[in-house]
Amino acid sequence: MQIDFISDTVCPWCFIGKRRLAKAMAMRPNIVFDVRHRPYRLDPTVPKGGMEREAYMAAKFGKNAGVSEAQQMIAAEGAKEGIEFDFTAIKKRPDTIDSHRLIRWAAVTGAQDEVVERLFAAYFQNGEDIGDIRVLAGIADVSGMDGAQVADMLESDQDVGLVEREDKLAHEMGVTGVPAMIFANKVAVSGAREPEVLAMVIDKALEMGEAR
Repeated sequence: MQIDFISDTVCPWCFIGKRRLAKAMAMRPNIVFDVRHRPYRLDPTVPKGGMEREAYMAAKFGKNAGVSEAQQMIAAEGAKEGIEFDFTAIKKRPDTIDSHRLIRWAAVTGAQDEVVERLFAAYFQNGEDIGDIRVLAGIADVSGMDGAQVADMLESDQDVGLVEREDKLAHEMGVTGVPAMIFANKVAVSGAREPEVLAMVIDKALEMGEAR
């Protein structure tokens, strides 16, 4: 079963959603899954070099918009999935297009799932700048890709247009928030739903396929 997982690499709920989807798939061991990670840019106006995160959050949500409370809730939900969010470690809000390019290239080597996991962990648990080519090349390297080659590709504009078009397509399809998941091109789910819910969605997509 093909599952299109639409997310942004700076979206904490996407990290949680990825872990929950993995649990749901484990509940259906007799099904062969093909998870394809698709790009979504929550804020394409972020400049290429990124922005200081505290200033970005204040400008976007206001200084007293309950960001701290929201992050506490996200951290509590993440802990249930084995994620140790450390929002205080994050100093920069990066432009995510380069991380999405890396994810796209990782599909060729079969390392896409690992690369996505490492990107989330680097940003949300270690506070690393995943807009930095050196950080991205390092993640590629430890994921079995050629880090030096990836760095060279990131220095160019290779596949920038393709990522932008795929992001635009997601918006045109009506995706207004992430994570969003499409199961077997039949059933779409928005949000980091519980594994049990996602497992039922998998069953529903199977039923719809059999009913054709």
